[in-house]
Amino acid sequence: MKQLNTLENTSLLDIYLSTGNVVEPHIHQNAAELVYCISGSAVVSLLNPFTNQILNLPIKPGQVANIPKAWWHYEIATADNTHLLAIFDAPTPEVIFGSDMLRLTPTNIMAHTYCLDEQQWKQAVSPIQSTTVIGPPANCNQNREMKNHPPHPPAQHHNPYRQDSYYFPFYWGY
Repeated sequence: MKQLNTLENTSLLDIYLSTGNVVEPHIHQNAAELVYCISGSAVVSLLNPFTNQILNLPIKPGQVANIPKAWWHYEIATADNTHLLAIFDAPTPEVIFGSDMLRLTPTNIMAHTYCLDEQQWKQAVSPIQSTTVIGPPANCNQNREMKNHPPHPPAQHHNPYRQDSYYFPFYWGY
């Protein structure tokens, strides 16, 4: 993350994606994030920890999605030549990627915790050899139909952030 442009407690990250590319599920434990769409289109998805529901926020040029600090989230491009600008409220946002959680947690712990067959779990995660960041890998032949089908159910149109203790206003930008 040394290539991030920073200004005081703000940092920016350019993200370039093709249709079906995913910025893998991850969290920023020290930063909130705004995802601004410059070109193309994407769906920003996040797990609301208060309702345990996935929120799917489609964005197109000029629109922005707000991701509160430490919320599990990911982005999927729905058009080629998608350019997103991630804006963080930290000079160096920290990140924990899902691929690292899956591949680095000992298989016996995952199997024991979730009552899984350890060998099946080991086989399932064996293709994940390093941090993914943007997926799927170029050599992945699994389920290439992603380009022909929407990656998510329709977006929810109620205010998904409204909670008794936290309120993050929904903002689409101009």
